[in-house]
Amino acid sequence: MVFPRPPSESDLFLHSNFASRYARDSLPRFSMPEDSMPKEAAYQNIHDELQLDAIPMLNLASFVTTSMEEECNKLIMESINKNYVDMDEYPITTDLHNRCLNMIARLFHAEIGENENAVGAGTVGSSEAIMLAGLAFKKKWQNKRKAEGKSYDKPNLVTGSNVQVCWEKFARYFEVELREVEVREGYYVMDPAKAVELVDENTICVAAILGSTYNGEFEDVKLLNDLLLQKNKQTGWETGIHVDGASGGFIAPFLYPELEWDFRLELVKSINVSGHKYGLVYAGIGWVIWRNKEELPQDLIFHINYLGAHQPTFTLNFSKGSSQIIAQYYQLIRLGQEGYRSIMENCRENAKVVKENLEKSGRFNIVSKDNGVPVVAFSLKDRSQYDEYKISEMLRRHGWIVPAYPMPPAAQHINVLRVVIRAEFSRTLAQRLAFDIHNVLNELEKVHAPIMINSSEEENKGLVETGVKETALDAPRAIIVQESNKRQKIMAA
Repeated sequence: MVFPRPPSESDLFLHSNFASRYARDSLPRFSMPEDSMPKEAAYQNIHDELQLDAIPMLNLASFVTTSMEEECNKLIMESINKNYVDMDEYPITTDLHNRCLNMIARLFHAEIGENENAVGAGTVGSSEAIMLAGLAFKKKWQNKRKAEGKSYDKPNLVTGSNVQVCWEKFARYFEVELREVEVREGYYVMDPAKAVELVDENTICVAAILGSTYNGEFEDVKLLNDLLLQKNKQTGWETGIHVDGASGGFIAPFLYPELEWDFRLELVKSINVSGHKYGLVYAGIGWVIWRNKEELPQDLIFHINYLGAHQPTFTLNFSKGSSQIIAQYYQLIRLGQEGYRSIMENCRENAKVVKENLEKSGRFNIVSKDNGVPVVAFSLKDRSQYDEYKISEMLRRHGWIVPAYPMPPAAQHINVLRVVIRAEFSRTLAQRLAFDIHNVLNELEKVHAPIMINSSEEENKGLVETGVKETALDAPRAIIVQESNKRQKIMAA
């Protein structure tokens, strides 16, 4: 048995990690090591292994921001050791959180006076925000049913089948029946008319998506609001709408200011948005806003006295870092509406560049929309030789992460590739991506093109007569087999 030698003085003080024993010892994987190691060695080994991850900027599968200005990075590092819940100790951080809430609520036309504070909360992302909004709808519905002396044990929620998995989690975790409107080929978002048909007296709300995960399309919240108003008037119900603006909440106000999807619509009671998507902050921040204080049942709010401060709180977790909140405030005041508008316009234009190049190839159907989140979703017209998954796999060789996936159940025979255009995705990268997709297609067509192998005339004739065609991959294999047979014949002689 070989025992690792103890660290020598040269190990501890040698300038190069690669000349020390730590370059030839594997990092622990399952058990905490007995001994310590120098900080330089720990850093270098972890740093090197992380190089095997994808380059974040080329990860076109994700909506999450991967680049911020250096000044904001400094603020993040300066505040990374602050726990947001210590409000009495960090009152300025708390104030910055409330400023963000007020700015975003007014962006969404919430019902708050000039000197009033918005009703909402910062969260670790839209998933937590959706859980909180769903709980508010459920509790308000239950309270109303109890007051009327009616049963309150069978709540349901209406969504499209294109919703993000966090809605399914909410339904399962908090025992709410999920009623899904199936999408169909050519119509990949929730149909408002069919959604309203599924509403009954036990429906806590209808959830509409402002930017579908599948193709970036905005659902028609205005039509949903109008149809639901009619049904509420006929039935006496008070079914409201939640808008999942995780992706589109920071896009619609700047690119489509006339679009009615937010609190301008009577039945929109709450909205969530991801600060770490088009809010332009690194992962770890979301927001949920209520129309007014009447839409958030008071029995969900906890009033605690922690570390000397009275804190009203409505979150699923307690401790939370302050840095993303501060980064959100930085972006809101640094960019202003002018900056956000310019960035979203650039994203839209770069998405058009990618889309136009795909259309020129003649090989794809575009399933995303020009008006919506800057996403380009596309599928192959002909999958007889290769499919979307193969294109996705080969793009990884060029560094690009472009996911391939099936559409929701009723349209799952359609596979799509999806490119998310983020703020840090430049025109140069858009053109480069289009070029690499073109190269990948050419490579795949060469591989799958029918090619006759270089063999004897009689062998070629036999292949033609039997209708056998060799691909570019099969040809080299056949030649190797032929040469091997010749060598065997020579050796046998």
